[in-house]
Amino acid sequence: MSPTVSVIIPVHNGSKTLRACLAAVYAQRHPVTEVIVVDDASTDDTRRIAAEFPCRLLVTDRNTGPAAARNRGIRASGGELLLFVDSDCAPEPDALGNALAILAAQPDVACVHGIYALRPLFDDGPIEAYRLLHGHYWRLRHVGRVRTTLFAVCLIRRSVFADVGGFDERLRASEDVELGDRMGDRYGIVLTDTVVCRHDDDDHLGRLLRKQFSRSQLLVPVARAERGPAGIRANTPAGLLGAALVPLTLPLALHTSGLLAIPLAMLALFVAADPGLLRFVLRQRGPGFTAFFYAVHLLVQLTVVAGAVVGGLRHLLDRNFGPAGVAAAKSPR
Repeated sequence: MSPTVSVIIPVHNGSKTLRACLAAVYAQRHPVTEVIVVDDASTDDTRRIAAEFPCRLLVTDRNTGPAAARNRGIRASGGELLLFVDSDCAPEPDALGNALAILAAQPDVACVHGIYALRPLFDDGPIEAYRLLHGHYWRLRHVGRVRTTLFAVCLIRRSVFADVGGFDERLRASEDVELGDRMGDRYGIVLTDTVVCRHDDDDHLGRLLRKQFSRSQLLVPVARAERGPAGIRANTPAGLLGAALVPLTLPLALHTSGLLAIPLAMLALFVAADPGLLRFVLRQRGPGFTAFFYAVHLLVQLTVVAGAVVGGLRHLLDRNFGPAGVAAAKSPR
């Protein structure tokens, strides 16, 4: 007998994408047992759209973040397996079936998560194309057994939450990464390119940079909480270092034009830090878009570095900034 599968979709102001997300969930070739939409205090048409489908709708009266929304969905669900789908994602029809096949073939695996397709859910222009190229590439680079969980589209055994607990509701980002770290070596985790979803990603540069700055502030606290080897990383340390050194060395060129070679060398280091990414973007979109890609990528990497520095300082000054596990470790006994 096939295990029961509960689908949990946390959403906040997802009227643009929720209909496509739910349509894709109900179009899975392997049937689902129940679908639970957790509306995290939306102010748009999210609830009306959810009512178009035979799903169960849970509504919160204040915005508490994706971790709390997912936890509420877990408590309300009854499936042996839980399929988490972000509201801006539309899984391909075979996504659930392929994830189930991996669980059946590898009994020690408790969690299977997938990758973004190169084709967006809605085509909103070049910034979104940049995001999807990068997001697809770094996930594809890590396909296989991993220590990190990413919950954009993710099938996980219910028993995991009874053992390690739910999502850390103090986190507004990286809550899935932190959960995967708690799973540690006790549970097998697989990232696979057979579980694919189309994603509606950021399409405005300013919004993208603001989100990256906010999310990257949790990089240091979450890294400090890690109990084992580092998990999946979207960016290479050399790339982040090269990006940071470009503006730091630029004043040298302003002082003496002959020193322009130094920031240019740092820019070359930044581009060459991940040669696989360079080849991938060139192959997919050609040299013209590759130049655009790296211009945006430099701004994003600089924003990530700035956010990490700010977050690291906040973490030093406030022991409650970061995962609950870190704060507990710092608390006097």
